[in-house]
Amino acid sequence: MCQKNRDYRFERTASGELLIMAPTGSDTGNYNFDLVVELGIWNKQTKLGKGFDSSTGFTLPNGAERSPDVSWIKIERWNALTPEQRVKFAPICPDFVVKLRSPSDSLKDLQEKMQEYIENSARLGWLIDRKNQRVEIYRPGKDVEILDNPVSLSGEDVLPGFVLHLQQIM
Repeated sequence: MCQKNRDYRFERTASGELLIMAPTGSDTGNYNFDLVVELGIWNKQTKLGKGFDSSTGFTLPNGAERSPDVSWIKIERWNALTPEQRVKFAPICPDFVVKLRSPSDSLKDLQEKMQEYIENSARLGWLIDRKNQRVEIYRPGKDVEILDNPVSLSGEDVLPGFVLHLQQIM
């Protein structure tokens, strides 16, 4: 099915339900690109982990197969995977995930995905909602923090020294 529908992204829920997701629009894709570039520059400088774009799938501990828009895994965790595990949907939850809401995305569905990442060992997650000019920050064991019209976001202790300036994204 994937080979015959190359323009679509597929995810699978923990219960095995297949989700078909259309590609993002050009505008959202451009903002997503900017996110990847910013994280990539920081990662090249620090060499603390491996960064991934929205085409990358991961098999979470609960069995779900997910593709965050931007993600990052600490180098020690990545290196613990076998070469075979790295080739397909790596059986790991990223330490850091970003979802950038597209105009067609359901906010509720994205919030549920973000919660799923945290429940599966993500240490930090950002849900960037351009439509409402806000960011939801997800952390394990804490309530979701909501920021209205933030200027920047900190990578905190997960991405030490990383700051995302939002003027080009929001």
